[in-house]
Amino acid sequence: METKELLRKVRRIEIKTRGLSNQIFSGEYHSAFKGQGMTFAEVREYQPGDEIRKIDWNVTARMGAPYVKIFEEEREQTVMLIVDVSASENFGSGDILKRNYITEVCAVLAFSAITNNDKIGVIFFSDKIEKFIPPKKGRAHTLQIIRDLLNYKAESKGTDINHALRYFTGVIKKKCIAFLISDFISEPFEKSIKLANKKHDLVALRVQDPIESSFPKIGLVPLTDPETDEVFWADTSSEAFQYSYKKELKKFDVEIERIFKSAGVDSALMPTHINYVQPLMKLFKKRETKR
Repeated sequence: METKELLRKVRRIEIKTRGLSNQIFSGEYHSAFKGQGMTFAEVREYQPGDEIRKIDWNVTARMGAPYVKIFEEEREQTVMLIVDVSASENFGSGDILKRNYITEVCAVLAFSAITNNDKIGVIFFSDKIEKFIPPKKGRAHTLQIIRDLLNYKAESKGTDINHALRYFTGVIKKKCIAFLISDFISEPFEKSIKLANKKHDLVALRVQDPIESSFPKIGLVPLTDPETDEVFWADTSSEAFQYSYKKELKKFDVEIERIFKSAGVDSALMPTHINYVQPLMKLFKKRETKR
């Protein structure tokens, strides 16, 4: 992509997604992803109703009256975006490719994070680790992430969520919030996602093109697997094809949801023909009520 065109696209995404972050997501993000720890703020005199275990006995002895320790939420956090850049993300049956949709979702999350004074980092993966951007703060860092999302060309076509999660848990030592963004068309990854969610706060965003949930009846067509380049012909108008397709899709949906539930991972389905504001807000509200 030409530099000028790339900069125009980055600027356009920044204006759109930063506005959404400031106007819609800032409060919900803060509530849904509160700090994990508490840090000491001050001491004050004991008041009826204060917990006995919070009394600072050293200050109490020195002042001759009971004093308690006051703690505040530890706000600064690290947010990681674990982004699928495999060939299947370059698919799009409508106005937007899955990859472009993912870029905007990542931008919204990144601007929400920096507005909340959090660090943001990214792992691009296919069936290998394509790129790691260490967590940092600031607008310039976020704009670089958006540029990379728009312009990055993956070296590999396949998808290996297991490998991505193992790398993530190895490279990020301190507990963080992590958004795993993919269509989840991958080899089984249940064990890896359970281990990752035990160490971190993992959220799964499943991106889906409309054609993946309901294949149109358009007759005999060649279908190509973008990750293997395998081509096969299918009569999409036949009842047998439609029945088989819906059956396999339902099986896949049920299995993915089972894995998320078993791992204790919050998740959201992100259909590319629906504005991502709706599923993200629903996810944030759900997390807020759980806390």
